[in-house]
Amino acid sequence: MLIESDLALPMIDHHCHGVSPAELDFAAFQALFSESYRPAPAGTTEFQKPLGLAIRRWCAPVLDLEPSCPAEIYVERRLALGAAEVNRRFLRASGLDELLIDTGHRSASIANVAQMGEISTRPAREVVRIEAVAEEVARSGVGAGDFGLTFADMLSERSKGAVGLKTIVAYRTTFKIDQTAPAMADVERAADRWLKRCADSGKVRLDDPTIIRHGLWIGAELCRSRRFPMQVHVGFGDPDVYMHACDPSHFTDFIAAMEKWDVPITLLHNYPFQREAAWLSEIFRNVHYDVGVILNYAAPMATDILGEAMEMGKYSKLLYSSDAFGLSELYYLGARQFRLALRRVLDRWLAEDACSLQDAEEIIRMVAQENARRIYPLS
Repeated sequence: MLIESDLALPMIDHHCHGVSPAELDFAAFQALFSESYRPAPAGTTEFQKPLGLAIRRWCAPVLDLEPSCPAEIYVERRLALGAAEVNRRFLRASGLDELLIDTGHRSASIANVAQMGEISTRPAREVVRIEAVAEEVARSGVGAGDFGLTFADMLSERSKGAVGLKTIVAYRTTFKIDQTAPAMADVERAADRWLKRCADSGKVRLDDPTIIRHGLWIGAELCRSRRFPMQVHVGFGDPDVYMHACDPSHFTDFIAAMEKWDVPITLLHNYPFQREAAWLSEIFRNVHYDVGVILNYAAPMATDILGEAMEMGKYSKLLYSSDAFGLSELYYLGARQFRLALRRVLDRWLAEDACSLQDAEEIIRMVAQENARRIYPLS
């Protein structure tokens, strides 16, 4: 059987976000570990779910509290220590080697890449979100006729120091869209409609499928030339996801096109489509995948989910990510949950004589670091 030291190898968190520097009260703290846009129903709290149990059980001792202390006591202690100290404790206890940070979501309210490197004392690199750059271009006042080329130029400039690009096409249109590159004339017409809609509503949110397709293919060309992977959000997420249409097998045409270009595709989160993601890693040489933050949300059931992801998926394609956002607890828990679940899966394989100890050690090395180093341009 594996022992704790077998899984102590520092991991590359290939998909994560910044932590919040704010001093969070009871309501604000709960909001950062909920996928809903609304507070918990009256008489209940966000702590009354598996992730809430995990925070109270495993994070409390890091803050010098008894395991499974009351939720109110936990938040009080967090406030007493201060956000800076809390963030330092959890990030430095996570056992990470490098952090690859998506900067495209609520970036003004969380630590940036450089700050995350300082807090964690680990190298931190940027992953640029394609749709966020398109929205930045829209806010610049550019006209529809110039939108397509201005976006391409800005994405190229913004990603010069990055290690990858990310798309949230699943959020904005689902995967059930035309996946071919649009003509520039179509992009101009779509930009005209979208920019007018943004001006009328006062909100800039990219949900036009033609512009999203343009972003995908401009991003793909950059990935091809710079040897970047493209991260693709799948499944689990906020309420604006239409889950049934976020099955990654709906994205097969684009994935196949990227295979011809030798562009790695990393499927993120994937729940409840972890089996579909594993299947795609089998049939496409360019597909990699993870299970992300769902291991935190599932907490005691995390081993079952990781086990499903490893039923047939290539462990040479499996990556580690926490998808932590806002709360440094999610970094710490993500790493802990993943290591524990992986150990339980591999211990079962060892007990059933399905693999050797050397095989298990190879799997740990590949998932912890080697797979990410093979596809991301890391030093």
